[in-house]
Amino acid sequence: MFKIELTVKDIINKANGKLIFGSEYAVCESFCKDTRILKPGEVYLGIKGEKFNGSIFYEDALKKGASICILQEVEVKKEVTEKYPNASIVMVEDVVKCIQELAAYKRSLYNIPVVAVTGSVGKTSTKDIIANVLSKKYKVLKTEGNYNNEIGLPLTVLKLRDHTAMVVEMGMNSFGEISLLTNIAKPTTAVITNIGTAHIGILGSRENILKAKMEILEGLNKEGTVVINNDNDLLHKWYEENKKDYSVITYGINEKSKFNSINIQLKQDGSSYDLNYNGEIININVPVAGEHFVYNSLCAISVGKLYNIPIEQIKEAIFNFELTKKRMDILNKENGIKIINDCYNASYESMKAALECLNKMEAPRKIAVLGDMFELGDYTQELHRKVGEEVLNNDINILITVGKNSLEIAKTVEEKGFDKNNIYEAANAKEAIVRLKEIIKPNDAILIKASNGMHLDVIADSIS
Repeated sequence: MFKIELTVKDIINKANGKLIFGSEYAVCESFCKDTRILKPGEVYLGIKGEKFNGSIFYEDALKKGASICILQEVEVKKEVTEKYPNASIVMVEDVVKCIQELAAYKRSLYNIPVVAVTGSVGKTSTKDIIANVLSKKYKVLKTEGNYNNEIGLPLTVLKLRDHTAMVVEMGMNSFGEISLLTNIAKPTTAVITNIGTAHIGILGSRENILKAKMEILEGLNKEGTVVINNDNDLLHKWYEENKKDYSVITYGINEKSKFNSINIQLKQDGSSYDLNYNGEIININVPVAGEHFVYNSLCAISVGKLYNIPIEQIKEAIFNFELTKKRMDILNKENGIKIINDCYNASYESMKAALECLNKMEAPRKIAVLGDMFELGDYTQELHRKVGEEVLNNDINILITVGKNSLEIAKTVEEKGFDKNNIYEAANAKEAIVRLKEIIKPNDAILIKASNGMHLDVIADSIS
């Protein structure tokens, strides 16, 4: 694949840009929306947010060596442009809309496999493990971190150079968001990991969450394939109702699927299982703990086989998979203490999975530090209480709750017989650190889990 470059002229033609200064033949090599990390030669994006207009920092961008500035709603001073005769400045109506249109145009220039991943839980880790598998055959561009929104996804697509495949993550909070993203990325394969309760406070029901996630199909190539977790109740129902209309690959543990795992062995540092595929039994080893990573690996196998990657190479890619930081990141501290740092985000489903992982760990005591889950609306109390029930379903010795909503977790376990002397309540991460340091002992296993806005990642850092 040869490298395809965009120019200022493309901004003018595709995004109705107006050249204020410089050359329309200037090349847009890479893009940056933050002057603090901008590198010489990059295109500066003056994105307007709710509280400020990033375009006002165009002079700082030029000082840092920006080759091109894409701006909106700002007056460009002639005395500034005269200082940087080799730069170009383009004015657009809306910088975010501009990069979306540029990204859609750039995607149209590439005839390559594009795998789009969405779902309530596990998008990032599934995206990463799929990219690992596809890298056995392709030069893969993938979403970094969780750059999965109306800004992050276009910026990912705009990084396309000589890549021969792309794996993107698509997140959403409300209707219409995935519709926008899928019509930029135009996937050849759409992956839906599950339909849970994340953002249920905004969308109102799991059925509405399914509807919002299924917007991903709007941009799917006509010959494209849908890959779904067949064990998820709503996805299974969707499959039964729509399997005649789409090319669908299913994976699962319980429901009969194209890719099924059997003889699962869950361990504290990973898992293994046998893959039952076309009557052949193949052993798979997953280096990350938890049944949910069995599902992630089955999804990656489904995509890998779709793109004709040999099973031995798929096995190797899964075995060598490394998890994104703060997502089920197991840390070994002094005195034999183990920490599961999983505080990037949280929903009922991911809390349940994390507690099950803690339960599998070999330790004399297991401590769960659980903080608030966000965006649950009218379901906030119910779902926090359901997390409390999951604490009781697992062998947890000590519970520390962090935040107002997580008090429902503590209330639930105490009502159902959990020793109240082993329940601690903290208002914030700072208080939780104090509590934890008072009770921690050598060889303890500790889970730290909450929505990202609770900032519980500092707790793991505080334990030496």
